Amino acid sequence: MTSTLINFAHKPVLAGERVLLRPFTGDDADAIAEIIKDPEVIRYTFEPSSELTLERLRTWYGSRGDQDDRLDLAVTDRTTGEVVGEVVLYDVDQINRNCAFRTLIGPSGRGRGLGTEATRLIVGYGFEHIGLHRIQLDVYAANHRARRVYEKVGFTAEGVRRQVQLREGTWRDELVMSILSQEWNALSEQTR
Repeated sequence: MTSTLINFAHKPVLAGERVLLRPFTGDDADAIAEIIKDPEVIRYTFEPSSELTLERLRTWYGSRGDQDDRLDLAVTDRTTGEVVGEVVLYDVDQINRNCAFRTLIGPSGRGRGLGTEATRLIVGYGFEHIGLHRIQLDVYAANHRARRVYEKVGFTAEGVRRQVQLREGTWRDELVMSILSQEWNALSEQTR
């Protein structure tokens, strides 16, 4: 059986009621630079020692449109146009039609359902337009806000990677969560 390779060369614009997901440009680096300074973003996403200069961010986000092996989209507030975060599908397993997902939402995007809607939009796109079978993510067990979002969208906890990282003097557990295409389809049927 032959199947079409998963390719993220096409960078869609996905519109929800509250968010618009769109391809990144280098001009988005300023907004992302502010978002990644947020203590909650630092706590739950990356090592604070990472050297992310504005120039590096501008180069990184300016090159996202050229990548065919991953899909990075800016999460923008539809009302204001403000970049409030990002969603990413990456690390594709071509044979098994799986990929990883990650997101970050800055302070101005939290508590308004923007992260949930952005996650639904990108997951739906992955299953309905790309033809993925499984989407997986890793989340710190203590990141209750993100876990609630993922569970609302339909992700299921598969297991715990115990004490995977030492952060702020404490060993942190990480949950592995996933959603399958048939689970997404069943949830989509319920909401129609």
